[in-house]
Amino acid sequence: MSDVNIFDRVAVRRNRERSAAGFKGHDFLYREVAGRLVDRLADIMRTFSLALDIGGRDGLLARALAEAGEDKVGTVITADLSETYARSASAPALVADEEWLPFKDGCFDLVTSCLALHWVNDLPGALIQMNRALKPDGLLLAAMLGGETLSELKECLIAAELELRGGVSPRTSPVAGVSDAGMLLQRAGFALPVVDSDVITVTYPDALALMRDLRGMGESNAVNSRPRGLTPPAVLMKAAADYAQRHAGPDGRIVASFEIITMTGWTPAEGQPRPLRPGSAKTRLADALGAKETKL
Repeated sequence: MSDVNIFDRVAVRRNRERSAAGFKGHDFLYREVAGRLVDRLADIMRTFSLALDIGGRDGLLARALAEAGEDKVGTVITADLSETYARSASAPALVADEEWLPFKDGCFDLVTSCLALHWVNDLPGALIQMNRALKPDGLLLAAMLGGETLSELKECLIAAELELRGGVSPRTSPVAGVSDAGMLLQRAGFALPVVDSDVITVTYPDALALMRDLRGMGESNAVNSRPRGLTPPAVLMKAAADYAQRHAGPDGRIVASFEIITMTGWTPAEGQPRPLRPGSAKTRLADALGAKETKL
């Protein structure tokens, strides 16, 4: 495992435990992303008898699969860092850390994760463990928050702290980008890796409502270098005022962006499609497009 220690995993667990009781009032983003993952599975001409959902909260993705009625996935095991979430999920479920998966090699046909991996310190190591837990030709389908998430809030918090305190505290999480995720999938040994990004835009009455929602999601700051103690009210009010001025729509509601990075990869197997070597094509792209090719 890596020595990287960006996130306080005890705080991550505590944030999830604290959010569990009221999660259904704040789970809109997770339901949306879970639905998108289910749609992607529907497009794959395969069935999966045994699946593992990592960071599965209260079994939200397992329910979305059941409600879709596609019969694409048989048994779904939900694993979460929080015991309260694991107990609230439909069986089978267990408490498990995304960084230390307690499963033997080659036991799952499918591994999914819905908005949990952005809190993992050693993402390459976690992906390697997921690869090992999958059978040959098994599928990884995971979504996590990307670097453009909450760009508006980050901007306003930085501006408020610079003006009122003369410096900036690490109040938001560093997260991977699309190119990073693609390289990590390859490094972890996945074949046919595909990574894409989409932005979900949400509106709120004000920045304080957004912050309350993040807490209700269990997405409060868990960076190790975060300032301890409460944020000064003056900083929060200044950031909220700047947010309303810079990012409010005609109706007065502020806009918050959530970048969703989705990763797909397959464990290597015999007979699996493989990309051709560069230069091995037998037809010219210009001919296929009906275009005239000119030399540089």
